[in-house]
Amino acid sequence: LGEGSFGSVSLYQGLRYDGTVVSVAVKTSDRQHAESLFREVQILSEFKGCTRIVQCYDTRVKASLNQLNGCVEYKIPLEYAPGGSLSSFINKFKDDKLPDPMIRDFTRMLLEGLDTIHAHGYVHCDLKPENILVFPSHVNNNGVWRSSFQLKISDFCLSRREGDSSWWEPSRPFAGTSIYMSLNSVSYGETEKDLDLWSLGCCVLEMYTGKRPWWHKNYEADDLMKDQEPLIPSDLPLEAKLFILTCFARRTKDASRLLMLS
Repeated sequence: LGEGSFGSVSLYQGLRYDGTVVSVAVKTSDRQHAESLFREVQILSEFKGCTRIVQCYDTRVKASLNQLNGCVEYKIPLEYAPGGSLSSFINKFKDDKLPDPMIRDFTRMLLEGLDTIHAHGYVHCDLKPENILVFPSHVNNNGVWRSSFQLKISDFCLSRREGDSSWWEPSRPFAGTSIYMSLNSVSYGETEKDLDLWSLGCCVLEMYTGKRPWWHKNYEADDLMKDQEPLIPSDLPLEAKLFILTCFARRTKDASRLLMLS
């Protein structure tokens, strides 16, 4: 299904007793990155039943020997998303842009997820379309069934307790994907709720434009350190521009407040 900095994700399928197919996404890491997997399974255990967080089907990391290379692998079973990542979902649309009503729905779902994460005292630290999963669903609207989609936040390998900077060191000034990160996070490794909300603004911007943040220039981390922010095109709806600017504002908001504004 994909590979990242901390391992790979594979699809496993089997049959239930009634003959129906069950699909599970299994995340695998090697010994070098096992610590992040242990952190992720511990965090996900606190989000059992949370509708906007991808679910983990175990509370422990399983270790097994890879018969091909003789190395120990560490695995956790996760909820499988048939719709793939939000990044791949965006690419299916014309000009890689989502319709405005869908973006509004998706933004509300992401805010609900962040509100839950922050209420538990965590900061995700790596919110981006690749770490947001899409789940097709069907909704009954006045007796008529229509297709819909639900979003869930995944990949908590880099997540930290709010305010935790114990991991920081000069050779590793920040953890995350820099083009989705705020000034203080890139410069000083801050893990505050503002980081996730800045990242949310970048995700909303990408849903509208089909382009990653900083697409308009040769991005360098120095741009964030100069107190700049990604370009917001002038042709975006006014409400969208105001929402994104609010996400980029410094220390003025939280997810629950933005949820009321969305």
